[in-house]
Amino acid sequence: MSLESVRAFFDAHAPDIDVIVTEASSATVPLAAEAHGVAPAQIAKTICLRAGDQTMLIVASGISRLDNRKFKDRFGGKARMLDAEQVLAATGHPVGGVCPFGLPAPLPVYCDISLRAFDEVVPAAGATNAAVRLSPQRLAELVDAEWVDVCQ
Repeated sequence: MSLESVRAFFDAHAPDIDVIVTEASSATVPLAAEAHGVAPAQIAKTICLRAGDQTMLIVASGISRLDNRKFKDRFGGKARMLDAEQVLAATGHPVGGVCPFGLPAPLPVYCDISLRAFDEVVPAAGATNAAVRLSPQRLAELVDAEWVDVCQ
């Protein structure tokens, strides 16, 4: 169902982008990098978290880590990671396939500037073996993301 919602999203908003389904798992950054033949930094990982009552998605380079001070300065509170059930409920996607595409309800999406180092990034696409390839700018435009600096 999650993969189908992502396919429907791209059919409607970016029919030129293909959802890539692999035999190999891409549920972690190292596995995704290997499956798609890119550096781990080029994987666009999506983190689902909460600050206060606000649930949000942060999309960042696969090797970046959330910087607690930068996050608190930007969002006014501490980042709280959601557990797997909460992530699935908020995004409709399982952990390892979380992405900002095909969400059941709108969530604020923020792209960390760490993605700007690349011409092309590879975010997941709703399943632990699915992804897409696109520019960071196109990713941000498709999901109406705001650019932020919240990673180390």
